[in-house]
Amino acid sequence: MDRNLLPISAFPAWAKLNNIELNGVVVSTLQGSKGSGVVATQDLSEDNAILMTVPQELLLSIDSVWTIAKSDRHLRAVLEAVGDYARTARGAILIFLLMQIKSHSTNGPLHLGAANSWTEYVKFLPAHVPLPTFWGETDRGLLRGTSLKAALDAKLHSLDKEFVHLRDSIQGIDWCRHWLDDGTAGQLTFNDWKQVDAMYRSRALDLPGTGHAMVPCIDMANHASGDNTVALYDTDADGNGILVLRDGKTLKAGDEVTITYGDEKGACEMLFSYGFLEESMTSARELFLDIDIPNDDPLKLAKKTAFTAAPGFRLHSKDDTIAWDGLFVWLSCVNEEDGLEFHVLQNNDGEKELKASWRGKEVIDISDLANCIKVDPSFDIFRLRAVAVLQARVEKQLIHLESSKEDVEITAKETSMNIDIRNNALKLRDLEETLLLHAYKEFEEQKETLFKSNAVQEYLNPSVPKDAHIHEDDFA
Repeated sequence: MDRNLLPISAFPAWAKLNNIELNGVVVSTLQGSKGSGVVATQDLSEDNAILMTVPQELLLSIDSVWTIAKSDRHLRAVLEAVGDYARTARGAILIFLLMQIKSHSTNGPLHLGAANSWTEYVKFLPAHVPLPTFWGETDRGLLRGTSLKAALDAKLHSLDKEFVHLRDSIQGIDWCRHWLDDGTAGQLTFNDWKQVDAMYRSRALDLPGTGHAMVPCIDMANHASGDNTVALYDTDADGNGILVLRDGKTLKAGDEVTITYGDEKGACEMLFSYGFLEESMTSARELFLDIDIPNDDPLKLAKKTAFTAAPGFRLHSKDDTIAWDGLFVWLSCVNEEDGLEFHVLQNNDGEKELKASWRGKEVIDISDLANCIKVDPSFDIFRLRAVAVLQARVEKQLIHLESSKEDVEITAKETSMNIDIRNNALKLRDLEETLLLHAYKEFEEQKETLFKSNAVQEYLNPSVPKDAHIHEDDFA
């Protein structure tokens, strides 16, 4: 994407023009390779000191985009042409960013749309955001066996679908033709769409009272986790975005002011959304693995039709304990003989509906089904099946990681490879392998415990006394 950029040295003038209050801080270039950030200009120690106030009208959210569109017919035309996608926060903001960059570019034949504060602000944003969506094929090869590989493939596919939908939607708008014709100055490309996606994902904040939004100036603050987080973002009583010094924190002139992008976010999500892993990160924290219902399950189609859930589960590691969540897992663990049934009913309009029930009681959704399973007298049986499913999927992922190690090591030695990409990818592999090994061991211990439960022993062989030992291979 060809963009007009402004130096950070021009930022104070833009901030003053747009009534942003900076109290003892400034946005400036940092030493080293960290780019720009927020830096203290004086010693600060007051608890809850407001370091920065950004007027509400500068917050970029779905509501503000559509408000701007009321007086910008070009923006409004694109939003309306795109349809439902532009009614989401992500869709509206990405289209808005694209319009600010493309419509006011010196390389384009036309300057379209009404200029606003964001028209200039985007010129301060980095020319390149190092997210994995920009990695080359060789770089992505380092991710084989990690949870990020599947997430990245899905993201690139999703971005492509969004971009095709955008191009198809605006073909009927006359002034958009110069974006669509091959070889023209200012042509709209897939890389343009990836750029605005990267801007949004790496900078959007979940702002109290506003929701997902981009907040100029505050989004210049870099990430630091745990006790290293210096400030918090919030909204004040007037809906303005504010940056507040954390309780008990002190700053010296020249210190960097940092925020957290999410202390609980896993290594995969940090690299996926922000393009880096902290040096201090010693745990993958969490990861998502996909699963599916076995093809030999006679109720597979009915289950996937009646219940909506992400087809996978999330592993969590905290305080040396493994936990998981994923309602979809239960669909692999119960069947008709356990009490799950499906019925086709006809509603008042004559249309047919698929209804599910558990032991004769109607279940509304998959959460309802999971609650029924958890209070069932046979829950230990279903939980054992679930743990077996989880452990098998974890083992599959470990095998994939192990089988790709040799090729990854060879690729990582290439001198042409970006060192940050290599280091981040290799660290992610190590962190996720540690988490997977821990999970496999924990699931094995859970299986051993569950096999001793009365419910499981009676299920395997009702004629055997409750205190008799049954080998776990019999369950398989």
